[in-house]
Amino acid sequence: MTAGLSAHDAGWALDDHAASVVSEFLRSLPVRPRLLALGEPAHGEEAFPEVRNQLFRQLVEHEGYRSIAIESDCLAGLVVDEYVAGGAGSLDEVMWRGFSHGMRESEANRELVRWMREYNRDHPAAGRLRFFGFDAPIEMTGASGPRGALTALHDYLAAHLDAALMPCDAATIDRLAGADERWTDPRATTDPSRSAGSSPDVGELRLITDDLLTLLVSQSPRLAAATSRDEWWRARLHGRTAAGLLRYHVAMADPSPARLGRLMALRDAMMGENLEAIVESEERRGPTLLFAHNRHLQRNESRWRLPPGWGPLEGRVLTWWSAGAIAGARLGDGYAFLASALGSAPHRGLGVPAADTLEGVLSALPADRHLLDTRRLAAALDGTRLVPRTDGFSDHGYFPLDPAELSEADGIVFIKETAAHG
Repeated sequence: MTAGLSAHDAGWALDDHAASVVSEFLRSLPVRPRLLALGEPAHGEEAFPEVRNQLFRQLVEHEGYRSIAIESDCLAGLVVDEYVAGGAGSLDEVMWRGFSHGMRESEANRELVRWMREYNRDHPAAGRLRFFGFDAPIEMTGASGPRGALTALHDYLAAHLDAALMPCDAATIDRLAGADERWTDPRATTDPSRSAGSSPDVGELRLITDDLLTLLVSQSPRLAAATSRDEWWRARLHGRTAAGLLRYHVAMADPSPARLGRLMALRDAMMGENLEAIVESEERRGPTLLFAHNRHLQRNESRWRLPPGWGPLEGRVLTWWSAGAIAGARLGDGYAFLASALGSAPHRGLGVPAADTLEGVLSALPADRHLLDTRRLAAALDGTRLVPRTDGFSDHGYFPLDPAELSEADGIVFIKETAAHG
């Protein structure tokens, strides 16, 4: 039945005259989501953050959305949030300090920050837009140390509580953390013996972090009154991040075959915790748009076959639950997921998809960009047998959509072709 598929059967074209498309999609959902997740099938393709910007503006102007969260360092994101609220500094500086995972070079991200600041300039503080990073301070080549996050939590508590309540002083944290280089050695990614996580100091830091977080909760009425809810929320973020990083470094020191899968799971668990905190923070203001790789947002279990270059681990299949799956388990219908799919990207070695793949069927649609309702798409396909796409990027960063998992997404954003950027 693929020959008869049309955009009208399954969704809407995303063109310059389709500003209301996202509103129509939201009305098709059973309830209004508190988190609307928009995935991308690969990082580095500017067309997807460009569509994100288009949809976010529509959501802000017509659907009451007041925040966006992207797959970037949660602590660095505080820099961006301060800037879009009218803070000092230059856009160049904010892009450098406020983004991780290679996202500072994206012109679409730059445009997002510029537009949010301009929007906030013309609106009252109560209605301003907020920016969140929801990823951990973790890269594929390693993870940050806990010193900065743990020190920030300690300083917040020490400034407002009696010294007798504090489990340690700042010098103790500094001594136990040691040199930053011990935490960030990129060789520890593949060599557990080089990880700082096996040190007795890490065990002491984990106990201190637990004590400080408990103190933050037990003294929350006093702290929230003495500072503000936002400052208390940021202190929780620093404590949560310190605890997560320490868990991650301990897992990096694990020599067992389960090590890499555990690391993937721990990173997404930190993302999931951050999403829960964002929902709590934004509950009275409006829903939040998420933007990240499909693999971090999908409801079904994530799978990744390690590509060439991983030595004896090459070909091993890792499985873990994504941040989206974790958020979906907690929020139910309050979480909605728009997966993204890509037809071709010749500059990255991705050719025209085969006709019997989902991407091939969508490539036959007339417009270049679409937003598709997966329920309507499944009905229009009417049982057509499709197979997973088997071609991919040479850098192994591209993941096609599995047609068997179509029902796990609420919708699909499809881009027929992307071109080299810059």
